[in-house]
Amino acid sequence: MPRFYIPPEAWDPEALTLSEAESHHCLNVLRLGRGDRVTAFDGRGSEVATTIADDARGAVRLAPAPAVRSPEIAARIALGQAVPKGKNMDLIIEKATELGVSEIHPLLSERTVIKLDGEEREKRRAKWQARAVEACKQSGQNYLPAVSAPQTTEQFFAAGRPAYDLLLVASLRPGSRHLKDILAEHGAEAGGRPASALILIGPEGDYTPNEINTAQGAGCLPMTLGPIVLRTETAALYSLSVLAYELL
Repeated sequence: MPRFYIPPEAWDPEALTLSEAESHHCLNVLRLGRGDRVTAFDGRGSEVATTIADDARGAVRLAPAPAVRSPEIAARIALGQAVPKGKNMDLIIEKATELGVSEIHPLLSERTVIKLDGEEREKRRAKWQARAVEACKQSGQNYLPAVSAPQTTEQFFAAGRPAYDLLLVASLRPGSRHLKDILAEHGAEAGGRPASALILIGPEGDYTPNEINTAQGAGCLPMTLGPIVLRTETAALYSLSVLAYELL
């Protein structure tokens, strides 16, 4: 069944209307019309299975229907991803969304190849947020991650320790520990598993020593991903998969 996103501020199960862009996709791309069955979701766990009630003047209104809540996500997982070259960030956004990530923070490392000014950063954020919406629509995920504007690692840590129970940075450095050992130590100290976690993934060539030191100074624990050096997109998907397995 086709799925459409309605943002939380416009969400009312008794009066659901698709945005101009979603209406265009519904009517002109998918060729749907009155009476066709569709699903709408708000990105915060609510979903409605309904039909198209009206499509006058290109604006799609949906028939009122009871909303269904998806189970709450057990832990808030955030990804701090150094922006890779090419279209790999699109892939990371898509798969992170499918894996139930709550927040995605694109980071401009000292070794990041692309350079973005202020205006371009907002354009990229909007593009990546739209990619997350598409991933939700395609996968049946009803929780939409918030994608922040790209920022440098210095800017990300400027306010001090990020507000997560557990902070991790994927690292090639000697002494980096496996996630199970880190979680065991956290459980012994905190009396349970973390309700939120952040994992930082570096760019091609990894974060610089200065960036690793900054991350550790903010409370990030170096986590090993094993003996094989992974591509940044592989590292992101691997890390999020093991975190989802352990925490969700």
